[in-house]
Amino acid sequence: MSSKTVDEALVMASDVYRVAASLVFQKYGIRLLTADEGGLAPPFSTVEEMFSLAVESIEAAGYVPGRGIFLGVDVDSTHFYKEKQYELNTGILDSDAMIKTITGWVNRFPIISVEDGLSEDDWDHWPTLRQAIAGKALTLGDDLLCTNPDRIRRAIEVGACDALLLKVNQIGTPTEALAAYKQARSAGWSVTLSVRSGETEDTWAADLAAGWQADQFKNGSVRQSERLAKYNRLLEIEEANKWRFANWPFPL
Repeated sequence: MSSKTVDEALVMASDVYRVAASLVFQKYGIRLLTADEGGLAPPFSTVEEMFSLAVESIEAAGYVPGRGIFLGVDVDSTHFYKEKQYELNTGILDSDAMIKTITGWVNRFPIISVEDGLSEDDWDHWPTLRQAIAGKALTLGDDLLCTNPDRIRRAIEVGACDALLLKVNQIGTPTEALAAYKQARSAGWSVTLSVRSGETEDTWAADLAAGWQADQFKNGSVRQSERLAKYNRLLEIEEANKWRFANWPFPL
């Protein structure tokens, strides 16, 4: 987002969510059906249809896609990767074709972050994906890296990523998570701090995102209480430390 404050970002996210919910009802005849993190879950027939609705929602809310608001994509490819092939849109793609597909998405839609574009086991092709979308979108590792120093080290060595999705309880302790964070920073990577499915209303993750100055905070929808609790905590932190946030890029 192009917003300069957490407050502005939340207003923009809420505006787009409200319009998207209305469009989903108009186009698919269903009311709010949400995923674990509170995102809308209409029965899209293709991935491109989903992106197109997201762009339409941004425009209908009065913002400019690719200028005011961007898209971050969690492909979660490991879940449809079988026998070294990807099953996508009822088609079968090899790794090169999957990379070409993702590159097409990035070129066509205002996508600035691609999370788990390839399977966690498809190590040989991750560097190719990173090179294909470099300068346009982050190549963000979640399942590939697991906030694990050994896997992060390997990814740095082969040039597999340029961003880390950091989950503290994925590695186990804040100390281990900090080690992973420092590894990513030393490699010049971006860091996205993420919470998990099944979250409570504990707000510690917001404090950690602010304290470690994560580049992004992946928290989920603005319409569920366990997510809103963390956004409200960010608002409190921002209000108490306005000078610290003045030049901090903090897209939500």
